[in-house]
Amino acid sequence: MNRVYNFAPGPSMLPEAALRRAAEEMLSYNGSGMSVMEMSHRSKAYQDIFDETEATLRALMHIPDSYSVLFLQGGATGQFAAIPLNLLSEGGSADYVDSGNFAHGALVEAKKYGDVRCVASSREENYIRIPELDPATFNPKADYFYITTNNTIFGTRYPELPQTGDVPLVADMSSNILSEVYDITRFGVAYAGAQKNIGPAGLTIVIVRKDLLGRARTACPKVFDWTVMTDKGSMLNTPPTFAIYMAGLCMKWLKDQGGVEAIEKVNIEKAKLLYDVLDDSKFYRAAVLPRYRSRMNVTFTTPSPDQDAAFVKAAAAEGMVSLKGHRLVGGIRASIYNAMPVEGVKKLAEFMKKFEVENK
Repeated sequence: MNRVYNFAPGPSMLPEAALRRAAEEMLSYNGSGMSVMEMSHRSKAYQDIFDETEATLRALMHIPDSYSVLFLQGGATGQFAAIPLNLLSEGGSADYVDSGNFAHGALVEAKKYGDVRCVASSREENYIRIPELDPATFNPKADYFYITTNNTIFGTRYPELPQTGDVPLVADMSSNILSEVYDITRFGVAYAGAQKNIGPAGLTIVIVRKDLLGRARTACPKVFDWTVMTDKGSMLNTPPTFAIYMAGLCMKWLKDQGGVEAIEKVNIEKAKLLYDVLDDSKFYRAAVLPRYRSRMNVTFTTPSPDQDAAFVKAAAAEGMVSLKGHRLVGGIRASIYNAMPVEGVKKLAEFMKKFEVENK
């Protein structure tokens, strides 16, 4: 069996150990005679899977009991609406930072529900950096302050979190959750779609400080109401059972690697391998200003779109796939999430050097 190095931005590469474990248990989980996909979410066997997955996530991220952990559906995009529905009070306001395509989408969605301000944006610069933040422009009475910690399409990352005082910080962490250490108590809400660093598509994790529960609008659909979902243990309706199980296997793999603290060091090493090639090259151009470069999504271009396409095609022929940049920006994008081994990144770095020599 030939496995490729999959540099896709999501759904992304998963740990081989997790995939093998799932394959072994596909027909009969733990002697049950059935697949996890066939189990009732109300059964004890499945509840044990669910509880262990939550416990592993809490351990990896050091999530205290003062936070609820929800396993939901609807993707991160669903939370673009759920956040104002749960937190934006009638007559209240929220501050948003427009740092990329998904941050912009969240801003546009939230504006449907009330007074939402964009306090900073790098949109006119095509998101080559995180915009400079001036705390003097923040509303100290806002219901919440919203950021996207890592921007998948453009390849940017917050070098430090904004200081928002008593205003709850809400973060879309879809593309860098579990990849670097964060103090979860800095956030009122942190959430992520699973399909990049957690597990397969179909699961959305929401981590919400419990004192922020109970604020949902009357019109908030119950499947988006964090209080209802907390009270129901994420099982108001059938949760994405297999995706949760797979996420649990991926989290166990991460725990075996030494946890988030250990994988962060690996991720820094992987990103440096690619950025060193870019910085030493007169052929490639890194898309993002150095201070704001993502460790998860490395974006760059060759001298022409035709050469970008040739690069992607040649890399695929050598077992490195899904390197084409997003349609909004073009170019090349290497997504190097937790499950991408150092060996895969080294192979890409050597290919980049070789391609440059052959195409100058």
